[in-house]
Amino acid sequence: MAVTRRVAPFDRSISLFLDQAMSREVRAKFAAGAARTILAEAQDRYQAALGRVPDHRTFVDGNENARLESVNPDGGHIVFRFQLIEQAVLWIHEQLVANSPVRKGDYKKSHTFYIDGQEADLDKPIPADATELVFLSNVPYARKIERGLSKQSPDGVYQGVAVLAARRFGNLARISFGFRSPLLSYVAGGANRVERAALRNQPARRSAMRMERETRIPAIIIRL
Repeated sequence: MAVTRRVAPFDRSISLFLDQAMSREVRAKFAAGAARTILAEAQDRYQAALGRVPDHRTFVDGNENARLESVNPDGGHIVFRFQLIEQAVLWIHEQLVANSPVRKGDYKKSHTFYIDGQEADLDKPIPADATELVFLSNVPYARKIERGLSKQSPDGVYQGVAVLAARRFGNLARISFGFRSPLLSYVAGGANRVERAALRNQPARRSAMRMERETRIPAIIIRL
Protein backbone atom coordinates (compact mmCIF):
# COMPACT_ATOMS: atom_id res chain seq x y z
CA MET A 1 0.00 0.00 0.00
CA ALA A 2 1.39 3.39 -0.98
CA VAL A 3 1.47 6.06 1.70
CA THR A 4 1.35 9.70 0.65
CA ARG A 5 3.03 12.20 2.92
CA ARG A 6 1.73 15.74 3.10
CA VAL A 7 3.23 18.83 4.63
CA ALA A 8 1.91 22.33 4.94
CA PRO A 9 4.11 25.04 3.44
CA PHE A 10 6.78 26.09 5.95
CA ASP A 11 6.54 29.85 6.39
CA ARG A 12 9.11 31.52 8.59
CA SER A 13 10.13 35.17 8.60
CA ILE A 14 12.54 37.02 10.85
CA SER A 15 13.68 40.62 11.07
CA LEU A 16 17.28 41.41 11.95
CA PHE A 17 18.33 44.54 13.79
CA LEU A 18 22.05 44.88 13.16
CA ASP A 19 24.49 47.19 14.86
CA GLN A 20 24.91 50.19 12.60
CA ALA A 21 28.45 50.54 13.91
CA MET A 22 29.38 47.49 11.84
CA SER A 23 30.29 47.97 8.22
CA ARG A 24 27.69 47.35 5.54
CA GLU A 25 29.63 44.29 4.37
CA VAL A 26 29.73 42.74 7.85
CA ARG A 27 26.02 43.35 8.38
CA ALA A 28 25.23 41.70 5.03
CA LYS A 29 27.28 38.65 6.08
CA PHE A 30 25.32 38.42 9.35
CA ALA A 31 22.04 38.56 7.40
CA ALA A 32 23.24 35.88 4.96
CA GLY A 33 24.24 33.63 7.87
CA ALA A 34 20.81 33.99 9.48
CA ALA A 35 19.16 33.18 6.15
CA ARG A 36 21.24 30.00 5.78
CA THR A 37 20.19 28.91 9.26
CA ILE A 38 16.51 29.28 8.33
CA LEU A 39 17.07 27.47 5.03
CA ALA A 40 18.67 24.53 6.84
CA GLU A 41 15.77 24.45 9.32
CA ALA A 42 13.22 24.35 6.48
CA GLN A 43 15.16 21.64 4.63
CA ASP A 44 15.32 19.49 7.77
CA ARG A 45 11.59 19.88 8.29
CA TYR A 46 10.75 18.91 4.71
CA GLN A 47 13.15 15.96 4.87
CA ALA A 48 11.36 14.68 7.97
CA ALA A 49 7.88 15.19 6.50
CA LEU A 50 8.45 14.17 2.87
CA GLY A 51 11.47 11.93 3.00
CA ARG A 52 13.28 14.33 0.67
CA VAL A 53 14.10 18.01 0.31
CA PRO A 54 12.12 19.85 -2.41
CA ASP A 55 13.99 22.09 -4.81
CA HIS A 56 13.89 25.76 -3.95
CA ARG A 57 14.49 29.11 -5.60
CA THR A 58 16.43 31.91 -3.96
CA PHE A 59 15.61 35.59 -4.26
CA VAL A 60 17.83 38.32 -2.80
CA ASP A 61 16.17 41.72 -2.86
CA GLY A 62 13.97 40.38 -5.65
CA ASN A 63 16.87 39.09 -7.74
CA GLU A 64 16.85 35.35 -8.34
CA ASN A 65 20.04 33.38 -7.61
CA ALA A 66 21.95 36.42 -6.38
CA ARG A 67 24.60 35.89 -3.69
CA LEU A 68 23.12 35.96 -0.19
CA GLU A 69 25.86 38.37 0.88
CA SER A 70 24.64 40.84 -1.74
CA VAL A 71 21.52 41.56 0.33
CA ASN A 72 20.93 45.14 1.37
CA PRO A 73 21.42 44.98 5.16
CA ASP A 74 19.23 48.06 5.56
CA GLY A 75 15.76 46.81 4.66
CA GLY A 76 16.63 44.10 2.10
CA HIS A 77 15.03 40.66 1.84
CA ILE A 78 16.21 37.09 1.31
CA VAL A 79 13.49 34.65 0.27
CA PHE A 80 13.71 30.87 -0.25
CA ARG A 81 10.73 29.54 -2.18
CA PHE A 82 10.29 25.75 -2.11
CA GLN A 83 8.68 23.79 -4.92
CA LEU A 84 5.74 22.07 -3.19
CA ILE A 85 3.55 21.51 -6.20
CA GLU A 86 4.19 17.76 -5.94
CA GLN A 87 1.90 17.66 -2.92
CA ALA A 88 -0.93 19.22 -4.91
CA VAL A 89 -0.37 16.74 -7.75
CA LEU A 90 -0.51 13.72 -5.42
CA TRP A 91 -3.67 15.04 -3.75
CA ILE A 92 -5.39 15.61 -7.09
CA HIS A 93 -4.55 12.08 -8.23
CA GLU A 94 -5.87 10.63 -4.97
CA GLN A 95 -9.14 12.53 -5.39
CA LEU A 96 -9.55 11.45 -9.01
CA VAL A 97 -9.12 7.82 -7.98
CA ALA A 98 -11.36 8.13 -4.92
CA ASN A 99 -14.19 9.75 -6.91
CA SER A 100 -13.98 7.46 -9.94
CA PRO A 101 -17.04 5.34 -10.71
CA VAL A 102 -16.11 1.66 -10.71
CA ARG A 103 -17.43 -1.02 -13.01
CA LYS A 104 -14.42 -2.93 -14.29
CA GLY A 105 -11.95 -0.48 -12.80
CA ASP A 106 -10.53 0.79 -16.11
CA TYR A 107 -11.56 4.39 -15.53
CA LYS A 108 -10.14 4.39 -12.01
CA LYS A 109 -6.75 3.30 -13.36
CA SER A 110 -6.82 5.58 -16.39
CA HIS A 111 -5.87 8.93 -14.87
CA THR A 112 -2.66 9.93 -16.62
CA PHE A 113 -0.26 12.70 -15.66
CA TYR A 114 1.58 14.94 -18.13
CA ILE A 115 4.33 17.52 -17.67
CA ASP A 116 4.51 20.04 -20.51
CA GLY A 117 2.83 17.61 -22.89
CA GLN A 118 4.89 14.53 -21.98
CA GLU A 119 3.51 11.63 -19.93
CA ALA A 120 5.26 11.62 -16.56
CA ASP A 121 5.71 9.49 -13.45
CA LEU A 122 3.90 10.73 -10.35
CA ASP A 123 6.64 9.36 -8.11
CA LYS A 124 9.38 11.55 -9.60
CA PRO A 125 10.09 15.21 -8.72
CA ILE A 126 8.62 17.81 -11.04
CA PRO A 127 11.34 19.73 -12.91
CA ALA A 128 11.86 23.26 -11.66
CA ASP A 129 11.38 24.64 -15.19
CA ALA A 130 8.03 22.89 -15.78
CA THR A 131 5.23 25.27 -16.75
CA GLU A 132 2.07 23.16 -17.15
CA LEU A 133 0.88 19.92 -15.57
CA VAL A 134 -2.19 18.07 -16.81
CA PHE A 135 -4.30 15.10 -15.69
CA LEU A 136 -6.32 13.23 -18.33
CA SER A 137 -8.37 10.05 -18.36
CA ASN A 138 -7.56 8.12 -21.52
CA VAL A 139 -10.65 5.89 -21.64
CA PRO A 140 -13.02 6.62 -24.57
CA TYR A 141 -16.01 7.24 -22.29
CA ALA A 142 -14.33 9.88 -20.11
CA ARG A 143 -16.50 12.65 -21.59
CA LYS A 144 -19.67 10.68 -20.83
CA ILE A 145 -18.65 10.26 -17.20
CA GLU A 146 -17.94 13.99 -16.93
CA ARG A 147 -21.43 14.72 -18.28
CA GLY A 148 -22.86 12.77 -15.35
CA LEU A 149 -23.94 9.64 -17.23
CA SER A 150 -22.61 7.40 -14.46
CA LYS A 151 -24.99 6.88 -11.55
CA GLN A 152 -21.98 6.58 -9.26
CA SER A 153 -20.73 10.02 -10.27
CA PRO A 154 -23.77 12.05 -11.35
CA ASP A 155 -21.80 15.30 -11.13
CA GLY A 156 -18.80 14.02 -13.04
CA VAL A 157 -15.29 13.73 -11.63
CA TYR A 158 -12.71 16.09 -13.11
CA GLN A 159 -14.50 19.40 -12.73
CA GLY A 160 -15.36 18.82 -9.08
CA VAL A 161 -11.83 17.77 -8.20
CA ALA A 162 -10.43 20.79 -10.06
CA VAL A 163 -12.61 23.17 -8.04
CA LEU A 164 -11.55 21.59 -4.73
CA ALA A 165 -7.88 21.58 -5.75
CA ALA A 166 -8.02 25.25 -6.75
CA ARG A 167 -9.41 26.14 -3.34
CA ARG A 168 -6.84 24.04 -1.50
CA PHE A 169 -3.71 24.83 -3.51
CA GLY A 170 -4.50 28.14 -5.15
CA ASN A 171 -1.49 29.70 -3.41
CA LEU A 172 0.84 27.32 -5.30
CA ALA A 173 -0.55 27.27 -8.83
CA ARG A 174 -3.49 28.12 -11.09
CA ILE A 175 -5.65 25.01 -11.22
CA SER A 176 -8.60 24.74 -13.59
CA PHE A 177 -10.87 22.31 -15.40
CA GLY A 178 -10.80 22.11 -19.16
CA PHE A 179 -10.54 19.79 -22.15
CA ARG A 180 -7.31 18.58 -23.74
CA SER A 181 -6.38 16.14 -26.46
CA PRO A 182 -4.01 13.32 -25.45
CA LEU A 183 -2.90 13.11 -29.09
CA LEU A 184 -2.23 16.70 -30.12
CA SER A 185 -1.30 19.94 -28.44
CA TYR A 186 -3.71 22.83 -28.93
CA VAL A 187 -3.80 23.95 -32.56
CA ALA A 188 -4.71 27.63 -32.81
CA GLY A 189 -7.23 28.76 -35.39
CA GLY A 190 -7.40 32.10 -37.15
CA ALA A 191 -7.63 35.11 -34.89
CA ASN A 192 -9.27 37.28 -37.55
CA ARG A 193 -10.85 37.14 -41.02
CA VAL A 194 -7.51 37.28 -42.84
CA GLU A 195 -6.00 34.43 -40.81
CA ARG A 196 -9.15 32.31 -41.15
CA ALA A 197 -9.06 32.79 -44.90
CA ALA A 198 -5.41 31.74 -44.94
CA LEU A 199 -6.30 28.53 -43.11
CA ARG A 200 -8.38 27.38 -46.07
CA ASN A 201 -5.12 26.97 -47.95
CA GLN A 202 -3.53 24.87 -45.20
CA PRO A 203 -5.31 21.50 -45.29
CA ALA A 204 -2.79 19.81 -42.97
CA ARG A 205 -3.32 22.42 -40.26
CA ARG A 206 -7.09 22.34 -40.68
CA SER A 207 -7.01 18.57 -40.34
CA ALA A 208 -4.89 18.84 -37.17
CA MET A 209 -7.29 21.40 -35.71
CA ARG A 210 -10.24 19.10 -36.39
CA MET A 211 -8.50 16.08 -34.86
CA GLU A 212 -7.46 18.08 -31.79
CA ARG A 213 -11.04 19.24 -31.22
CA GLU A 214 -12.52 15.78 -31.77
CA THR A 215 -10.14 14.07 -29.34
CA ARG A 216 -10.44 16.50 -26.44
CA ILE A 217 -11.27 14.88 -23.09
CA PRO A 218 -11.82 16.25 -19.58
CA ALA A 219 -8.64 17.53 -17.96
CA ILE A 220 -7.31 19.19 -14.84
CA ILE A 221 -4.78 21.83 -15.85
CA ILE A 222 -2.15 23.09 -13.42
CA ARG A 223 -0.22 26.15 -14.55
CA LEU A 224 2.89 26.96 -12.51
